[in-house]
Amino acid sequence: MNARRRAGLTFIAALIVATAAPATRLLADQAPIKIGIIFSYTGNGATPWGGRSLDAVIAAFQKTYGDTVAGRKVVIVRRDDTGIAPDVAKRQAQELIVQDGVDILAGTTVTPNAISVGDVSTQSKKPFLVFSAATAGIIAKNPYVSRWGHTNTQITVPLAKFALKSGLKTAYALFQDYGPGIDAGKTFEDTFTAGGGKMLGEVRVPITNVDYSAYVQRVRDAHPQALFVFLNPAGGSAEFLRACKDAGFAKAGIKILATGEIVEENNLPNIGDAALGVVSGFEYSRVHDSNLNRQFIRAFNAADTSGDQPDFGDVAEWDALAAIYRALEAQKGNADPDKLMESIKGMKFESPRGPIEIDPQTREITQNVYIRRVERRNGILANYEIAVYPMVNAAGQ
Repeated sequence: MNARRRAGLTFIAALIVATAAPATRLLADQAPIKIGIIFSYTGNGATPWGGRSLDAVIAAFQKTYGDTVAGRKVVIVRRDDTGIAPDVAKRQAQELIVQDGVDILAGTTVTPNAISVGDVSTQSKKPFLVFSAATAGIIAKNPYVSRWGHTNTQITVPLAKFALKSGLKTAYALFQDYGPGIDAGKTFEDTFTAGGGKMLGEVRVPITNVDYSAYVQRVRDAHPQALFVFLNPAGGSAEFLRACKDAGFAKAGIKILATGEIVEENNLPNIGDAALGVVSGFEYSRVHDSNLNRQFIRAFNAADTSGDQPDFGDVAEWDALAAIYRALEAQKGNADPDKLMESIKGMKFESPRGPIEIDPQTREITQNVYIRRVERRNGILANYEIAVYPMVNAAGQ
């Protein structure tokens, strides 16, 4: 082979490499995808295990699915909103976008913070995936926001229907006096009375309250067949349920019906036998019988060796991360906010909690609502499913 021909072949080979290499390096050479997570690691509304569990979920998810998606590195930036502090959450969302250059926002555990971050999401056109804030209607005006936990309406409508189906005719309501509590209490009351039940009264408890004895006695004196309760995970459910036990609710035949926060998985050991018999409506229990849930729990426990178990919030966090990865895969690594939202709207997949779907119009989650009862089986105190209302939307239908 003469020198000219060798040189020609070398040029052609170099040209092939030069034209192919950019295609393979294109995404890898781009800046990483940044996800900014705003979460209540501390403060009012935070649980002792919440921040640690979130970190475990992130670690478990990325160990399972990797820290790259569609060829792009995924970097997660965390911020502590210090509890119920909408101004703090808003400032952190702005800083994450302007200073840290995040592509996607996620997080929040309380409604006021979710509302303020939602405003920033709309102004900046950044997708925001809400973990756990549960007040109905808060994302309607924010086109880049989707919810991955539940709404209180979604949970309490099936619970009230279950109460009526069980033959309960009178009830009392006790709930925390802020957005989510009022939302849950009103929904239960409206659904229960519409079905023929009678409410004997309600009591609104300050969110900072820790002593429930006087409130519980007021309920006891009214002699309802059931008490509906909403307390957030940091609302002192152990103290409340012990007060109910001391007041003789079981002897009086008063059944406790609640949203699932009151018997949150990691609080049950602290509550102990006072939780036995509590019936709750919720989207998840750690004893949910599915292979995917068992895989999720194993991955979580490998990342968190404290002995804590994943709860409803952790499943929402896991599913939100899964949605982000799926949307990025669908867009081949393109983080354009409008394209990502198009991928998220209508998204459906199997979760550790069961089937889930994001309504393309409302961007709210549709999912199974499980009626659970606290029992001790084989020494394990847990929320065991006794009924299911399949694929309930955010309006409870």
